[in-house]
Amino acid sequence: MENTMCAKGKYINIGDEGFRSIRNSEYVDKSELIGFINSCLDTTQKLICVSRPRRFGKSFATKMLCAYYSRGCDSLELFQDLRIAENASFWEHLNKYDVLYLDITLFLSTMKQNAQLVQAMEAAIIEDLGEAYPEAAGEHTLVDALRKINDSTGRKMILIIDEWDAMFRECKGRDEILDRYILLLRSLFKSSLTDRLFAAVYMTGILPIKKYGHESAVSDFYEYSMVEPRPLQNYIGFTQDEVKSLCERFHMDFRMMKTWYDGYQVGDICIYNPKSVMESILRRKYSNYWTKTETYEALRNYIDMNFDGLKDAVIDMLGGVACEVDTGSFQNDMTSMRSRDDVLTLLIHLGYLAYDEENRTVSIPNREIKEEFIRAVKNGGRKELMEAVLRSDALLSATWAMDAEKVAEIIDAIHNEETAPAFYNNEQALRNVIKTAYLSSIDYYARMEELPAGKGYADIVFWPKNGGNYPAIIVELKWNKSENAAIEQIKERKYQQALSGYKGDILLVGVSYHTKTKKHTCAIEKAAAGKIS
Repeated sequence: MENTMCAKGKYINIGDEGFRSIRNSEYVDKSELIGFINSCLDTTQKLICVSRPRRFGKSFATKMLCAYYSRGCDSLELFQDLRIAENASFWEHLNKYDVLYLDITLFLSTMKQNAQLVQAMEAAIIEDLGEAYPEAAGEHTLVDALRKINDSTGRKMILIIDEWDAMFRECKGRDEILDRYILLLRSLFKSSLTDRLFAAVYMTGILPIKKYGHESAVSDFYEYSMVEPRPLQNYIGFTQDEVKSLCERFHMDFRMMKTWYDGYQVGDICIYNPKSVMESILRRKYSNYWTKTETYEALRNYIDMNFDGLKDAVIDMLGGVACEVDTGSFQNDMTSMRSRDDVLTLLIHLGYLAYDEENRTVSIPNREIKEEFIRAVKNGGRKELMEAVLRSDALLSATWAMDAEKVAEIIDAIHNEETAPAFYNNEQALRNVIKTAYLSSIDYYARMEELPAGKGYADIVFWPKNGGNYPAIIVELKWNKSENAAIEQIKERKYQQALSGYKGDILLVGVSYHTKTKKHTCAIEKAAAGKIS
């Protein structure tokens, strides 16, 4: 196939400027995705749909693919130092295809969302094709324009559709628009025509493709989602090794990066939110970046849905518990919620929950997302969830006041509620209850976690946020033992070493649960940093 020059357009062969700007910034090499797509060209696996949450690099990938495949470019310099250059297929497909790139969100933001939206979108694409290939000019349908180009050139295109499902998200209930959009997709993806026109189709979206109704027009695609990403799990976000490398290069604390942005695990691969990692490096600050691109209202609305077990699942996950989920009933849209499992599965696809495919459980992945859950609960309509937050506020105040009796009383109340973990029979279960009880600490403390300390592990350590006037807290838990023994263990094992570098006061909190009385007891002492005797 000859790499003859061709005109660049708005949609056809848009060039490599997008990927060039990415390479001019700090770039984490995800180019091996190209090798996977090369292996799918002109095969039955060539229809590829990749669904990811917002800000997880979907558009970065499409810009990379445009730069690599597009005729009319000389993109060698952009790829020759990347891993894909070592792939045997690299030279065979570099800049050898006409690439038609369609960003559906761009059409939605620049065109009137009326009944003629899809026709206007189709006409704009045909006009652009006609400037590059005059034989396509004047055609009334996109598929006819593509047929004309194929008849004239004998070449297959690569079609890239970014945010293909944006039409369904933005035009919910606008059946006339959606029906016309589906007719357009159906005309492009008839199997015999697809084989003739396209060497590959690569689509991105937030949700997987619905398997019934309107979206059945694109049901022949191979899907790679947050629930079933293999073998593309390395391209969901940043891997742990990639984040470690970035932290070393920019002198960032990897442990803090992990606390804030890790938590999406596929098999043995840890995945980090790329948007947030790069923002934290750019700004030299760990904070909530990804969720600031959205409002918490959507999360709040889903949490407020009155499905059996949803309230308990949210409280348990805020306390660090993983909850079972059945992802099979989810209908791959944002409106057909029928059960707790549907809501939890949607939140997996939106990036608010991490999915453990081996154990079929969900959990809140990291501190960044936990902050968003707390905000959604505090401002939501679920009275029982709000009560849990208010009680957590009271518990934190009682701890600061060193009111051990009040602390034990509040923990008793939380334990006795149905939202407590079902199997409250060991120290790990007690630890989960304590984490749930202190969920309001996220407003004041940078970390709430088990940390290596001295001769063992402190059960839970609370490290205050910079600039805060609140004491650090070390909690030691006991089962059928004295709360004072817990305090002594903190001292003997030098758990304060977990707070190395901290200069303020430290509260030592011992909590014990007694199975005979089914009551908690508590002891609290104050110590200056580094002076625990």
